[in-house]
Amino acid sequence: MPSTAAAPEAIDATRCPLCGAQNRCAVELARETGEAQPPCWCMSADFSHAPLSALPAASRGKACLCARCAAGAPPQD
Repeated sequence: MPSTAAAPEAIDATRCPLCGAQNRCAVELARETGEAQPPCWCMSADFSHAPLSALPAASRGKACLCARCAAGAPPQD
């Protein structure tokens, strides 16, 4: 009997899971290229205003927020 469950959507680790913008994650870039990168912007970012409760459960720990979402700023139009 064929499964009727939808296939899980692939997570793009280079995009913010909240707004879809490029997250500019140096950690992910290093993983993809195998080349050392300078410390990522997120290592010194303040995430206290980030809407983490809005983060989809499937994306947690798999894709970084962009700087705008990490700062809690509203999405750009």
